[in-house]
Amino acid sequence: MGFLTNMTATLKSIDGSGDIAAAMGEIGRRARAAAQVLALAPAEQKNRALQLMAAAIRAQVSSILAANADDVSEARAAGVAGAFLDRLALDQSRVEAIAHGIDVVRALKDPVGNVMESWTRPNGMRIERVRVPLGVIGIIYESRPNVTADAGVLCLKAGNAAILRGGSDSMRSSRAILAALSEGLRSAGLPEAAIQLVPTRDRAAVGLMLAGLDGNLDVIVPRGGKGLIEAVVSHARMPVIKHYDGICIMYVDKDADLGMAESLVVNAKCQRPGVCNAIETVLVHREIAPKFFATTGRTLLEKGVELRCDEGALQLAKQNGNSHSGQIAAAKQEDYRTEFLDLILAVRVVDDLDAAIDHTEAFGSHHSDGIVTSNADTAEKYLAEVDSATVYWNASTRFTDGGEFGFGAEIGISTDKLHARGPMGLEELTTYKYVIRGTGQVRS
Repeated sequence: MGFLTNMTATLKSIDGSGDIAAAMGEIGRRARAAAQVLALAPAEQKNRALQLMAAAIRAQVSSILAANADDVSEARAAGVAGAFLDRLALDQSRVEAIAHGIDVVRALKDPVGNVMESWTRPNGMRIERVRVPLGVIGIIYESRPNVTADAGVLCLKAGNAAILRGGSDSMRSSRAILAALSEGLRSAGLPEAAIQLVPTRDRAAVGLMLAGLDGNLDVIVPRGGKGLIEAVVSHARMPVIKHYDGICIMYVDKDADLGMAESLVVNAKCQRPGVCNAIETVLVHREIAPKFFATTGRTLLEKGVELRCDEGALQLAKQNGNSHSGQIAAAKQEDYRTEFLDLILAVRVVDDLDAAIDHTEAFGSHHSDGIVTSNADTAEKYLAEVDSATVYWNASTRFTDGGEFGFGAEIGISTDKLHARGPMGLEELTTYKYVIRGTGQVRS
């Protein structure tokens, strides 16, 4: 706890009454020094740190849950929505999931130093393309305290230092998690400044991060709502790896197995509606729309989902709504461009596959989109033409997650097309350099 205590003392208090610019400058300098150590740290030492971090998370579960209870109590008193509370809240199983994610990351192959490609030129020079860390990565995120561990451990394994600015609503939880991570770093002989948490709620700290911390921040990753992403993109002086809205869409084709469709749509909407890979729109082929609303539509209403329907869907939903008519409304155009993060689902009836693809391209956020169909040709056309970071055939979009992809954790879900796309794991937190070995060659 020594480093964290010292930095907190430097800032004097979490309300930002200290010299924030000086403290953030020091955070940046310490991160740069730590990154230089991590870039050369052997995989065995990083893995030892991760092993100790997971053990510390498990040993300190009571203090983590107590800190989280205070965060949740404060958020509830402020009247925040249920979906937000779900993202904020931790319990025994979620803390264990954090520790398990660290174990999975530890077991993954270290990407640093991997020779991606090599060749020899006619003049005898040997050229290698080698994976190297990005350097110092800043992560700005909202509400979800597990990101503190996910981001920190992924950056560490990939040889990067991390500067984390969590949401003010989850500060106590993030501090408690960081205490465990710091213990692992310290015990493994790695600098505690490898993972730092900005210990102030003052937004001036974010502005200083976006300015680059005197050139010490190499990349910044925002995780949160559209407003946060746009602010970071507008003001950052370094590369930004981002994802915009998770307006995920599922298309139920005329050749869909309706039992499967019901299972997938309900899971993708209801399992955790407040996360970015939950669907916000369902498109239904006109031929099967009556059966869809008699089965899946009715189940969604019974689970408390509000359906916002276009003209083709509205009457069918009402016919099968029984006592749930208050949950059925006519959709507005903006509903198809909205990330609800709640038990609200926009619905549209479409004439064919092409109409579904056109809607997805026009209204989606290119995050995670899927098709339910038993027709392989239809599915392959959808998978080829929908230009999203992840596309699904007969599976829930809820699998767009670093842990579910086998990455152990994720730094975020990128909807960019350059450098990283989709769940960002270890390889996405590296770049490469060319290493050339010669025997005295000169260019004529």
